[in-house]
Parts: sequence; C-alpha cells; structure tokens
Amino acid sequence: MRLFVTGGAGFIGSAVCRHFIGDLGFEVVVLDKLTYAANLGSLATVSANPLYHFEQVDICDAAAINRLFETYQPDAVIHLAAESHVDRSISDPRLFVSTNVVGTFTLLEAVRAYLNGVGQGVALSFRMVHVSTDEVFGSLGADGFFTEASPYDPSSPYSATKAASDHLVKAWRRTYGLPLIISNCSNNYGPYQFPEKLIPLIILAAMEGKALPVYGDGANVRDWLFVEDHARALALLLEHGRLGETYNIGGRDEQKNIQVVHRICESMDRARPAGAPHDRLITFVPDRPGHDLRYAIDPTKLETELGWRAQETFETGIEKTIEWYIKRPDWWEPLRSRIYGGERLGL
Repeated sequence: MRLFVTGGAGFIGSAVCRHFIGDLGFEVVVLDKLTYAANLGSLATVSANPLYHFEQVDICDAAAINRLFETYQPDAVIHLAAESHVDRSISDPRLFVSTNVVGTFTLLEAVRAYLNGVGQGVALSFRMVHVSTDEVFGSLGADGFFTEASPYDPSSPYSATKAASDHLVKAWRRTYGLPLIISNCSNNYGPYQFPEKLIPLIILAAMEGKALPVYGDGANVRDWLFVEDHARALALLLEHGRLGETYNIGGRDEQKNIQVVHRICESMDRARPAGAPHDRLITFVPDRPGHDLRYAIDPTKLETELGWRAQETFETGIEKTIEWYIKRPDWWEPLRSRIYGGERLGL
C-alpha cells in the first residue's frame, strides 16, 4: 500500500511514518510544508528506507497537491497537516484557519478529483483518515467522557478550526461519497514532540533549572495518550475502520496538569539529583484565555470494534519520554536555540 501522510514531519505524523514504514512495511509519501514544528530529524530512522519519500508542499496549494496525487497515485491518506498549538492560535488565528480549514478543503477536493479519474478498483479500495482532536468537544465537568456522539463546542481558535475541518470531512462524505474516517484523539506525548507543548516544555525547563510554568492553579485535566499508541490506532482505522464513522482515541489516563508537572519533577530528581528538588521550580502563571477545564475520551468503540488498547500507561510512557529527551539534546537543542526558547505564548 502506498500511503500519503500529510504533516508527516510533525510530532504525530513522524510517529505514524516510523510505524507504517518500520513496522508495517508500507510505502509512505510524506507531504509537509516544513513549518517551525516540523523536523526531518524525526524521520531519520526511516529516511534511508526505499519505502520513504518526501515532498515539501503546502497543503493549501491545490495545484501542487493535485500533481502529487497524479504522480504517486496513493492507495490511502492519513491527514495530519495542521497548526496545533492552542496558545499560537490565540496569537495568530488566521494561520490556523488557513491551514486547518482551507488546507483540509484543498485536500478533500484533491481526493475527489483523484478518485474521479482513477479506475473503479482503486476508487473502491481507497480510504482517508482525517485526524482530529478531543478539543472540538469543548470542556467537560468533573464527570463523564467524550463519545463519538458528543456535541461540538470548541473554545479556542485552534479547536474551532479543527471542528470546522471535521464538519467538512463529514459533508464531503455525505455529499460526494468519499471514503473518509474521522478520529478524535486525546493529548499526545512522547519522543520528538516540539517543546512548546506542556510535557517537553517542563522536561527541558527542569533540565535547564528554569521556572516550570503552570497555567492557573494547574487543576485542568487532560487524558494522555502515548504517541506510538496513537500511531497503532490509526493503522487499525486505516485498514479496518468503517467508512463514514468517527472513532475516539484516548489513553484512559487522566491527569491534572499539576500532577503531570510533579511526576516529571520526581523523575528528574532521580535522573538529575544535583538539581533536586525540581518542584521548587514550579511557578504558577496567569491562565490561558478560554482554558477548558477537563477532557476525557471514551475509546470503547475503537476498543470493541477493532481490538485496540493503549500499550503504555502514563507511568511507563512518561518515563520513556523523559529518558528520550535526556538522551537526545542533538534533536531538541537546535530548536531551543533557534526557534523556540520556552517563552510564554498566546497572551
């Protein structure tokens, strides 16, 4: 199978590419604009593989996307190309509308044109997975879980643009009959994550002895999913998911933000005792505007239909993540020095 992965040089995208090439033996074409959060170094373990191809392209460039479909004639697409950081969406919402909404529209139209021009056999077997987020559902109270039937109630420019892209996918499925699946995942973490996100931000700040910023009182709850578990779930959806359906992907691992930070501090105390206790560096800062209180995913549909289970708990996954960042300054130091040094965004 020849697979397009849009945003394949990003955090989740690169994990998907490593899994599909290294573990499953798929031919993968990475489509990526190489914005600030993309990193070809995240694909180093598969870039020499003959199954790997890379095309630098803007997902909003319709002519270029159409040419790539004609050139490679893919069997499937996993659509991950998106601006994803909530704080940056507060500062520059226009970019999020362009990439997340217009980019998804451009890709859907390219898929529609491609399937109209290929043979019936290819059209019948083709499928596309659109990867979205639990943030489209808004904020939960102390109880309950997001299901595939939860109403959309986005709070940030980021989540609003992802909600819009989900609606486009559903409409193109119903109107044009495109072979589409939607996934909504909880918060991902793991190796190769750009250090603007909470877990790598706190790990690297702790390593450097800097303040560990926690929004508000740290009581906001997220459901954490190890990125390699996410990649495995997307593989199952691509091969066995029901067309036209939505599947929630969650780790069943809720943690308050302050718990996450304390957990990282405990691990860093053991790994870097000279800087202990690292929790003395915790600094509470003004909360993010529109900060949702709690997200929690019910992945029962994915578990029962396709037999998926998260292999990593938060305890095992966070240890692997911290160990990776300690060992890989070659990957993150250039980012800290040239692109993003840990400063507050989205004020």
